[in-house]
Amino acid sequence: MGGLREVAAPFVALGPSGVAVRTRLKHLTACDVEVLRQVGAHLGALASRDLKTRCRDGLGHDAGAWAVRKRELTPLSSARWAGAITKASHDQWALARRGARAHLQSLEAGVRTLRHRLSLPVGQKGSKGAPGGYRSRREWHAKARRLHVLETRLARERADWEAGTVHVVRGGKRLARTRHHLTAAGITETQWRERWQAARWFVQADGESGKRFGNETIRITPDGEVSVRLPAPLARLANAPRGRYVLSGRISFAHRGQEWADRVAANRAVAYRIHHDATRGRWYVTASWQKPVTRTIPLAAALAQGVIGVDMNADHLAAWRLNTHGNPVGDPRRFSYDLTGPADHRDAQIRHALTRLLHWATSHGVKAIAVEDLDFTAEKTREKHGGRKRFRHLVSGMPTGRLRARLTSMADQAGITVIAVDPAYTSKWGAQHWQKPLTTSTRRTTRHDAASIVIGRRAQGYPVRRRTAPPRTHQSDGRGHRTLQTGPDTPGREGPRPRIPGPRTRSVPPDTERTRATRTSNTVRDVRSAQEWVQDSLLLTE
Repeated sequence: MGGLREVAAPFVALGPSGVAVRTRLKHLTACDVEVLRQVGAHLGALASRDLKTRCRDGLGHDAGAWAVRKRELTPLSSARWAGAITKASHDQWALARRGARAHLQSLEAGVRTLRHRLSLPVGQKGSKGAPGGYRSRREWHAKARRLHVLETRLARERADWEAGTVHVVRGGKRLARTRHHLTAAGITETQWRERWQAARWFVQADGESGKRFGNETIRITPDGEVSVRLPAPLARLANAPRGRYVLSGRISFAHRGQEWADRVAANRAVAYRIHHDATRGRWYVTASWQKPVTRTIPLAAALAQGVIGVDMNADHLAAWRLNTHGNPVGDPRRFSYDLTGPADHRDAQIRHALTRLLHWATSHGVKAIAVEDLDFTAEKTREKHGGRKRFRHLVSGMPTGRLRARLTSMADQAGITVIAVDPAYTSKWGAQHWQKPLTTSTRRTTRHDAASIVIGRRAQGYPVRRRTAPPRTHQSDGRGHRTLQTGPDTPGREGPRPRIPGPRTRSVPPDTERTRATRTSNTVRDVRSAQEWVQDSLLLTE
């Protein structure tokens, strides 16, 4: 056990800090669509220009520079539109900065791994904690060339990091690259142009508490009327007082609609974003607001009704319900999902799987779900796993961050607590201690099912093994192995086995002769021999 790392203690995950709901803008007239297009294109051009200025300022940006940018944008839009644009540019720069930091750390990890493996003799096997040398001289030479490439990239990324330079593409780098592969994407240049322009439009505004219906720029009334404050150059398009344009369609939020209506009626801040899906030809509006973080309950209170351990895999969630003593109850459950296809499909698959999981937990009255605190940031590098492309693709395809965020938000609404545990050795120890004992002729227990038990027991504070080994003197056939799991406070759990009447040895019981005398033989030979040797009592009377 000396080579194993210390397992961290479980903790209760924090609840969500914000809410976002989306609905479709229906019954729009041609005039409504044209106004939204002009507003989005005009503000999108201003946002692109402001983002370029923000990226050029780099680390030298301060509150004074922010004020200058806002003053330059105000005559071309409005004070509130200028504030929304500058804040969005700053947030996008900060996001790109965090991405650059993560890429820099990935390059540093790759360079360290390559240098270590190149320093070892060819063919040397690695230990459990560190990789060994490369298998052949040819592979060693190829990795030496790759080391030079990564060192060049690392030097360039470090220079950009120190200078505060970030690389941002409004509309998305993936969509920008699709322009050069239209045939492979299955779209025409006109279709790509529509998507590109729609992705670069900007129609979003932050909320303001105390203002009418929580937002002065994009206003949505409780009955669903949507109105937009037009920028100054487009004020001629207004159809309502004070430079506003009211859309003809009405909206309603099916999800969290009552919560949104309460905030709007109380004039609390609500941010809105209007965007166009060029693929479907639809307009949507997204409402978002902040909420106080739900106060976490004590770990013991969350585990009062047992726990459901969940093991996340590439194509399903393996779950098993445990009682308060750490014993698995019932049969395991598997909630499958398909992570192929576009991002919207993958997100919907995760959401449906979590919905079924939460419904199952609610039906059994369980108030806690235990999951692994997974982070594959350092596990997806090409240099660490070499030619194991299938494994790298498998790890990269597991949406650990999105699943954890989704589960935390959905569980908070259902009144269920999410407990994060250390993922160390869950699959290995589950297969070692739980897979075989729980496999029966009617139930096939997989390695993932056994891992879910380990996750649940770790959240409850129990050891992974099915029982604590008794003293060596008690490990005998005289008393038998105590394999049943009991609570730590159960009286008599260490007591002797109950007294069973009869001999305690393998000798013949005292009533063996009576049993043999009254038993009829099952073979034909025994029956015939018995008939030949037993004398009939009726013959003696003649």
